[in-house]
Amino acid sequence: MIVDLPDTTVSTISRALVTVREEGGAVALGRVLTLIIVTTEDASEDVIEAANDASREHPMRVISLMLAPGGEPRLDAEIRVGGDAGASEVVVLRAFGDAASNVESLVTGLLLPDAPVVVWWPDSPPAVPSASPLGRIAQRRITDASTGPYDAARVAGLSECSVPGDTDLAWTRLTHWREQLAAVLDQPPYEPIVEVEVQGAETSPSTALLAAWLRLALDVPVTWTYLTPDEWDHGIKSVRLTRRSGDILLERSSDTVACLTQPGQPQHDLVLPRRTLRECLAEELRRLDADLLYGRVITEGLDLLGPARTRETHA
Repeated sequence: MIVDLPDTTVSTISRALVTVREEGGAVALGRVLTLIIVTTEDASEDVIEAANDASREHPMRVISLMLAPGGEPRLDAEIRVGGDAGASEVVVLRAFGDAASNVESLVTGLLLPDAPVVVWWPDSPPAVPSASPLGRIAQRRITDASTGPYDAARVAGLSECSVPGDTDLAWTRLTHWREQLAAVLDQPPYEPIVEVEVQGAETSPSTALLAAWLRLALDVPVTWTYLTPDEWDHGIKSVRLTRRSGDILLERSSDTVACLTQPGQPQHDLVLPRRTLRECLAEELRRLDADLLYGRVITEGLDLLGPARTRETHA
């Protein structure tokens, strides 16, 4: 069910939420958090859909906020419940003119009482998320350094403004890679790793974060190489772990499969699917405390890495 509220106010929206809940039987008591999404009109339906899917694991109230500073002051809203909202209540806010100048006032009256607040910027986050009006009221702040156009400076910028509670979906996309690499190192022979090489697309911030994690975790030299779009167009391509007895190579062969090659063993095809936006968001909502490992990777691990190589400089 969708309830349209054109040219409205926050107090009217709040009353309408109560009415919808009473008349439609929607339950708010089971909501565990409020997720605020700061997005654009073009991307709004995709991110709302991801939040609706994630809400089946984390029932929540979703506030999708779209700001258009120009024009006459006006606030339009939609309330979505039932089949249009997954296991969440969705409030879509479109603020125009001066109504978009104070974002905190737009959402404060719509937050679930005594529930954590998470803010997600799918694209174009503030320079310092924790210092922004919405970031100051949030326990967790989610950004995504992979949203285009990709700029390598965005990865370096993660460490410059990081505070506990910040995270980035470029890091979350690495979970399956980290699990597979940890499983490989947990098997015999238990020889130390002496060198690591990570390769990925030049538009992939996850490549730098995976290299930084390996540098921090293994305390060995790590080289990381960016591949051109002709060589590899998306995400991480491969990780090579060097031991004295030979190399371990985990290399993606498709969007769902990676090949594992180890000395003296047959090659194995491992299921390594690319993570969806819904999966990444759901993982980040499982924890509302600070991700200490992520904090160390971007503040310590990135500093330990040298600059990225291209295929030409590597040669």
